Amino acid sequence: MTTSHMHAYQQRYGLQPEHELPVCNETLMLQLKHRSCRKFTEEIIPNDVLSTLLASAFSAPSKSDLQQISVINIADIKIKAEIISNNPLLKWVEQAPVLLIWCGDSRRIRTLSDHREHTFANDHLDAFMNAAVDAGMVMQNFIISAESMGLGCCPISQVRDSINSLSNILKLPKWVFPVAGLAVGFPQDAGHVSMRLPNTVTVHQNVYDDTNDVQHVGDYDKRREGVHPTPDAAQLHPQLFGISEEYGWSEQHTRQYAVPMRTDFGDYIRKQGFNLK
Repeated sequence: MTTSHMHAYQQRYGLQPEHELPVCNETLMLQLKHRSCRKFTEEIIPNDVLSTLLASAFSAPSKSDLQQISVINIADIKIKAEIISNNPLLKWVEQAPVLLIWCGDSRRIRTLSDHREHTFANDHLDAFMNAAVDAGMVMQNFIISAESMGLGCCPISQVRDSINSLSNILKLPKWVFPVAGLAVGFPQDAGHVSMRLPNTVTVHQNVYDDTNDVQHVGDYDKRREGVHPTPDAAQLHPQLFGISEEYGWSEQHTRQYAVPMRTDFGDYIRKQGFNLK
């Protein structure tokens, strides 16, 4: 492992790697150095570049080659403004030159089943799962391709905070649903690498074993806060939980999930025609 790859690994995990990487290429380096970008310059992304990135994105793996993904490029300023107006937390997206909405699309195969006069016999939860996973993989492919060309990206799950209004704005028909938005542009600054959980938590051998997760996550909290401490003003829901002197990733996200979010999403997916049994 080169010095630069070692540094990238340490930034990502706050730890020394357990093993030397036998191969250290540009792709590994690109992924180790990934960072979300929320501040963009005014430079426009040329249409041919965007088209090429989308071609690369849709080269991602697809469950059974079903290709159950669609993406909506929000090129109309008025539509973009309407999407943002429904969610004040998306105000920063105004400056993004490109806004993409990645959608799971189970409509296409169902329409073709009717056309070919075949019964669609797999109308159950797996149909939703396959489309959602496919959309996520295509979006990730886009991010890697975009970052290889010097662009910055930020996935936006918050578009689902106002799922019904977003669906109406985009005129999504039955069996099509938003998975995430993606802001894309040339980065205004370098940003920072978000430290990830260690493999001792996320990688299991042969069987699932979380015996020591609490200890490992506690150590991770300390490493992460040591590099990028959370200001008191950024602690979640202080009106409910107060200000913690030992605030870290686990406190942040257990607070996040202690308050109901997107409770209308299941109803929305059923309204879109999916049978979740």
